[in-house]
Amino acid sequence: MKTITLKGIPETLYRALKRRAEANRRSLNSEVLVALERAVGTRALSPAERLAILDSLRQQVHGPSLTEEMINTAKRRGRP
Repeated sequence: MKTITLKGIPETLYRALKRRAEANRRSLNSEVLVALERAVGTRALSPAERLAILDSLRQQVHGPSLTEEMINTAKRRGRP
C-alpha cells in the first residue's frame, strides 16, 4: 500500500475533515481516504451493493440452511 504525505493543509480544511471523521467514527486517515475515493470516482460499496454481492455468494454455497434451533443450540454450547 502506498503512502502520501500532505503538506500545507489549511486549518479550516483540517478541522472539517477532523469533524467528519469523528461524526463517521473513523480515523482522520480513513476519512481522508473516503474523501479521496469519492473525489476521484473510486468508492466503497454501499450497503445495498454489499448485500447484493453477499446474496449472490449465498446462492453459490451448497449446504444445509441454518435453522433457529441450530443457532440457539450453538449459542447454548458457547465457543469451543
